[in-house]
Amino acid sequence: MMTSLGVSEREAALETLPNWHYSAARRALHRTLTFGDFAEALSAMVRIGMAADKADHHPEWCNIFNRVDIWLTTHEVDDVSTRDIALAATIDSLFV
Repeated sequence: MMTSLGVSEREAALETLPNWHYSAARRALHRTLTFGDFAEALSAMVRIGMAADKADHHPEWCNIFNRVDIWLTTHEVDDVSTRDIALAATIDSLFV
């Protein structure tokens, strides 16, 4: 059974993910990626989408021109879980 991370677990995980922050309003991890243009942003979304699908854990996201906002949350626990931390790390590895 999946469980949400406690505050201290989440904060410790975020120390290893400096590009992410916790959005209390959405109960999710959040990161903004900015690219040179729309094509680069769309390409990034495809790369993230492929990794997310492989992990069977899909982001909530929004694309506006060259920017992609990503929120990671585990809906079954209505908060952040280890699955979100793992996907955030995977996304970071794509965009060092």
